[in-house]
Amino acid sequence: MLVNLLDFDLEHLSEYCESLGEKRFRAIQLFRWIHQRGAKNFEDMTDLAKSLRLSLEGSCTITPLNVLSRQNSKDGTIKWLFDVGAGNAVETVFIPEEDRGTLCISSQAGCAVGCIFCSTGHQGFSRNLSSAEIIAQLWFAEHTLRSERATHERVISNVVMMGMGEPLQNFTALVPALKVMLSDHGYGISRRRLTVSTSGVVPMIERLGQEAPVALAVSLHAAVNELRNTLVPINKKYPLVELRAACEAYLRVAPRDFITFEYCMLDAVNDTDLHAQHILDWLLPKGGNPLSAKINLIPFNPFPASGLFCSSPERVKAFAKILHNAGLVVTIRKTRGDDIDAACGQLAGEVLDRTDVSSRMQKQRIISLKKVAV
Repeated sequence: MLVNLLDFDLEHLSEYCESLGEKRFRAIQLFRWIHQRGAKNFEDMTDLAKSLRLSLEGSCTITPLNVLSRQNSKDGTIKWLFDVGAGNAVETVFIPEEDRGTLCISSQAGCAVGCIFCSTGHQGFSRNLSSAEIIAQLWFAEHTLRSERATHERVISNVVMMGMGEPLQNFTALVPALKVMLSDHGYGISRRRLTVSTSGVVPMIERLGQEAPVALAVSLHAAVNELRNTLVPINKKYPLVELRAACEAYLRVAPRDFITFEYCMLDAVNDTDLHAQHILDWLLPKGGNPLSAKINLIPFNPFPASGLFCSSPERVKAFAKILHNAGLVVTIRKTRGDDIDAACGQLAGEVLDRTDVSSRMQKQRIISLKKVAV
């Protein structure tokens, strides 16, 4: 079986080149050809010895993902659907802005966490992506956009691991992919511009800080256990006290001055003044150490199976004001790509039909949720 070189970070590629009898500096040349120039064919790598190119052709491949579809939003957002085999697909979203280009990358086909406001969670979990499948999303998007814009300049300046899946439940494949993104010989993404989002996989948060200390975003959505248990089921395994301790540990080992906490605004579920006070009590406990944080309020993007609705703009602003007046940095995320289902929480990526939750079960779930929220 041919080795897919998209699976290797620079260190592992160096080891592979040495196994072929080559000097380690050849790995840097090869790495640059693949990631900086987007080369797919070894014969194009003209500064590599012909003997090496022939050796690589006999043992290696640079295999991207097959594109099933592409959708362009009226606001400039682009969503690709990539085939990952066995009837599964993942979605990747490019969000252009004046001062940056952000790519939202998937780490799993589906997701096992099951947050009720997330379309991916309703799809269920199929499998983890490999490092090659994670980095292939960036490889394809970067070099496709460069070609379309007729430029050799970097198009993607920011990467967020906020697509389909829980990145920290695929830690083994995630870290090599992050190292490729960070490498100056690869994509050269700044640590402050590379964000990993997690629902709160506590044991892996500190490990991430030790092995790839990038920006961290935590999906909070409620700051009391009873409600968060329902919204983010992994909270039953790693409750808020453990999550806070892990965040404190991350700030000690990672070169960051704050953690971003994502908070999806759900009408009559988690958007009252009392819910805002819960956040303040958790982040800024009386007599305790404050947690250095930024709060990102996300207007909920409805999808039929959820049975949930977005908080009104007025309620979102009032909620933000409470947090801001207490001294927290608060932003309200602007919805992008919602006309092509590319907005936060809308990624599903299904190729084969799957049986959804029945209407009766879903209705009962929402009734139970609103009882908890009161």
